[in-house]
Amino acid sequence: MTHQEYFDKLTDSIDTLSDILDTEHYGMCLVDKDGYIIKWYYEKFFNIKASAAVGRHVTEVIENTRLHVVAQTGVKELMQLQKINGSMVITNRIPLIHNHEVIGAAGTIIFRDIKEIAHLHSRMSKLEDNFKAYRSEIAKMYAAQYHFDDIITNNQKMLNLKHLGQTIARSDASVLIQGESGTGKELFAQAIHNASLVSHQPFVSLNCSSIPKELLEAELFGYESGAFTGARKDGKIGKFELAGEGTLFLDELGTMPMDMQVKLLRVLESKEYVPLGSNKKVPFKARVIAATNENLSNSMQNGSFRSDLYYRLNVININIPPLRERIEDLPVLCSSMLSQKEGLYHQSRLHMSQEAMDLLNLHNWPGNVRELRNVIDRAAIICEGSEILPQHLPEYIQVYRNSSPLEISDGYYHYEIACLERQLITKALRDNGGNRQAAARQLGIHRSLLYKKMKDLGIHE
Repeated sequence: MTHQEYFDKLTDSIDTLSDILDTEHYGMCLVDKDGYIIKWYYEKFFNIKASAAVGRHVTEVIENTRLHVVAQTGVKELMQLQKINGSMVITNRIPLIHNHEVIGAAGTIIFRDIKEIAHLHSRMSKLEDNFKAYRSEIAKMYAAQYHFDDIITNNQKMLNLKHLGQTIARSDASVLIQGESGTGKELFAQAIHNASLVSHQPFVSLNCSSIPKELLEAELFGYESGAFTGARKDGKIGKFELAGEGTLFLDELGTMPMDMQVKLLRVLESKEYVPLGSNKKVPFKARVIAATNENLSNSMQNGSFRSDLYYRLNVININIPPLRERIEDLPVLCSSMLSQKEGLYHQSRLHMSQEAMDLLNLHNWPGNVRELRNVIDRAAIICEGSEILPQHLPEYIQVYRNSSPLEISDGYYHYEIACLERQLITKALRDNGGNRQAAARQLGIHRSLLYKKMKDLGIHE
């Protein structure tokens, strides 16, 4: 192909883009090697028709031009300021090369006046300010409430866990918090976030058991408009995006379906995800803290939880002991909870009587600190004085008042068995999707006995 054939093909191709190349904010001009205009798409910039420009030397039409110089030297000049008709514009001058030889040059102008750039910059700054304000509002909306000072304890194991949490808070390592329901797993997660370097970023939590498995992926990843039937027309932001560079707290992790475990592992490994209905990968920068009240070691053995995900999350493990294993914390916990009620129900400072505290020490606390808080709240409401007495406690705790140590011990024994049976039956039902016959087979008991125990224990799954 000769130079002229190449030039003709190039100009023919450019002609198809004429509507794009000749606008109020963009224009183009082509010159040959000697600087004569071949194509003119500056009509809206200079108010000069193409018929009046083509064939003339570029210096006769455009003031202060260097397009003819670039056509000779072959050296491109990008983002140059040029004064035209009293206004400063931004221009690019690019040589046209064919078979290693310069055969002409193309000039482009962006914006009619450089003042338009200042206007654009102002608009972009406002958009950036709005975006920052938006992120700030999200951070406030998803702010972590608790700090390590809110973890009240005299128990040495708990004190060690607090120290561990404070130590690892400033890293970005994944954390797995284990413990029975009501022990304070989210309290620990929030405290870690607030002690971290990203405490000003959002703390976003998701209870994996509260979201139907069909919607869990959309809840985590978000989705584009029309991603699936029933989706919002404007799409939805997922928890991954909301967390930003902060913390994503996944509670009840052990209930996460197997297919979602695979996708979560992929995100943790690649540090990116794809919203539903999109083909664009989005970076994931948040720290993940997961929590569960299930024994994930058993879940891995029975195949309901992936071992690779477990080891990916279990970089730092915090196993919170139940309240019955740290009974020495009851006095300080009660004192702290009662002090929070001052001015709410009473003007004077509430305190526990020794008789009431003795009864609390006898209870097994299957609901842990959450149960204790409910007991204290109830007592504070019905107490008419400043001292919590045994009669202000729930009946199931008052029952210990007239019991002998032997009766209490015997009650504890049966209570422990009932708690264990409830836990095993509930897990078997969950593992088998609510199928009672399969659950009975797994437990090694007859189906009729399973029905009886479910009735006795108040299990309605």
